[in-house]
Amino acid sequence: MDSRIPGFYELSPEQRLAEVAERRGLSAEQREALAGGGDRDVADRLSENVVGTLSLPVSVATNFAVDGEDYLVPMATEESSVVAAAAHGAKLARETGGFAASVTGPTMIGQVAVRDVADPRAAVARVLERREEVRATANDQGVLVSHGGGCEEVSARVVDTPRGEMVVVHLLVDVRDAMGANAVNTMVEAVAPVVEDATGGDAVVRILSNLADRRLARARCTVPPEALAREDGDRTGVEVRDRMVDAWALAAGDPYRAATHNKGVCNGMDALAAATGNDWRAIEAGAHAYAARDGYGPLSTYEVDDDGNLSCSIEVPVQVGTVGGATGGHPTASAAMAVLSVDSADEFAAVFAAVGLAENLASVRAIADEGIQAGHMKLHARNVASEAGAPEDLVDEVAARMVAEDDVRAGRARELVAELTE
Repeated sequence: MDSRIPGFYELSPEQRLAEVAERRGLSAEQREALAGGGDRDVADRLSENVVGTLSLPVSVATNFAVDGEDYLVPMATEESSVVAAAAHGAKLARETGGFAASVTGPTMIGQVAVRDVADPRAAVARVLERREEVRATANDQGVLVSHGGGCEEVSARVVDTPRGEMVVVHLLVDVRDAMGANAVNTMVEAVAPVVEDATGGDAVVRILSNLADRRLARARCTVPPEALAREDGDRTGVEVRDRMVDAWALAAGDPYRAATHNKGVCNGMDALAAATGNDWRAIEAGAHAYAARDGYGPLSTYEVDDDGNLSCSIEVPVQVGTVGGATGGHPTASAAMAVLSVDSADEFAAVFAAVGLAENLASVRAIADEGIQAGHMKLHARNVASEAGAPEDLVDEVAARMVAEDDVRAGRARELVAELTE
């Protein structure tokens, strides 16, 4: 089978699907599944070579209070425990007023990297001498300046790479309520000739950086120990609190644990990004790069405060926008933004930080007490029951029986369905 299909991108989604189905011998059911139930015309405007759509459940996490405001948080994910954890973490924080948040502002970094520079350090000085020219050239691009944003600062440094020293110029750009990738990329491409002239080198890289360490969001909350204990649990709230701090300490000392700790943070933020049409891949890249600044460590911190409460905090780069991209171009993302109801990218980033902390808080509490699988399997059992053919009115009963037996698998679900439908 030849994977080369000339003119494939020029076809309609329906024609592309027919072409793929014929080449791979897909059944009618497989073709229908690939087509999906979404609007393929909208999808075709958003992506390339579209043949269909893949739907994710869109859920709403409740209980969120951030800086005294209540939020309903839309989340798009196939994993039910992600939504449950976010809502539970928000409920724990809500008992003492919810989350307090702050942001550093919507500043993104654009990079121009220049190679083949005879005297890199002298070239840095020449760039800095022309920084106002570079900044003015950047601000001649697009409409950021008219909206109160634009390139605010130009810096330069020498970076030692496996291919030799390069001069790297940074544009610090206030992107206002946009994520900013397109605006920043346009700027760095426009200033590259000026930088090349100043350095005498060749600009080989002209693109934004997703290590958005000038666009940080912070959130914190306090949880009393009594809120951490389970009614049917064997541990006191103080014991759970201390075990949670121990779990954080392991993440601070061990990158193997820190990676999974931070995955918990991203579980929530990614789901919010997907629901609102923001770039979850940029958020992931920035979060993990930020966690690795001084050796990979946790994005959130858990400590015991002077009153004996669990003090929880997070600091994470959040590169999201309320305008542009799929946020406004996709009807579901637009509706999700209406559910969230934020007025600016800064407010949006504050909610993101709170969601990441809530998700992580619930996960760390479960890990430190009953274990992550207990809650996860209760939710997973419903999926197993459904996939095993349980009628809708029996799904919950089959799921409950499997959890009680500690035997959550498709084979057992089918056995239970047979017993209950005899």
